Amino acid sequence: MDHVTIIENASDTEIAAWLAGCLSEAMARHEGPVTITVPGGSTPFPILAALLERDLDWSRLVVWPNDDRIVPEDHAASNTGKLRALLEPVGATVVTLGMNEAVPHFDLAWLGMGADGHIASLFPNTDPQVSDPRAIVRLTPDPLPPEAPFDRISLTLPSLLDSDAIAFVMRGQDKRTVFDQALGGEHDLPVARLLSAAKQPVTCFA
Repeated sequence: MDHVTIIENASDTEIAAWLAGCLSEAMARHEGPVTITVPGGSTPFPILAALLERDLDWSRLVVWPNDDRIVPEDHAASNTGKLRALLEPVGATVVTLGMNEAVPHFDLAWLGMGADGHIASLFPNTDPQVSDPRAIVRLTPDPLPPEAPFDRISLTLPSLLDSDAIAFVMRGQDKRTVFDQALGGEHDLPVARLLSAAKQPVTCFA
């Protein structure tokens, strides 16, 4: 896949610099909001903290979580709550995922990936499809991750693919192996389904 670029051993600061460049280009390319979707979990937040040191017009940034756990936003497991606490003080807008939300086209879809090949909360047991007519889906991972044993709400593959660019940030050789196998068409896990359908540039920080 010649539209996929893999960048190895990038630091959080280097990834933040890449993201800042991507956002600056989007802000220069069109007027109005710049809309991105970002992953949950522990990996994104140090990168986002480094990104906040960059000089950007944060008031134009609209942030959608890829997914969230079905918990109150003040719960420690809420991706949305953590994003609000970090980004709203600088003027960015953070959207709460809801089944009736109209999902926009994203300037950037920033994704993580699990060692089982899941992206957002599209776990293998949920059988996500690139032809899904839904933009947002509520689901239950099976097995439930022990660190976050909650039902989920998630953007679907078509929603994530409706973006100008895709970025992955992952840590660990086990995830890199799954990603490389997806690129090679060696399995049909959710990440492979997304990559096989992606036509836009994909950058993977591994």
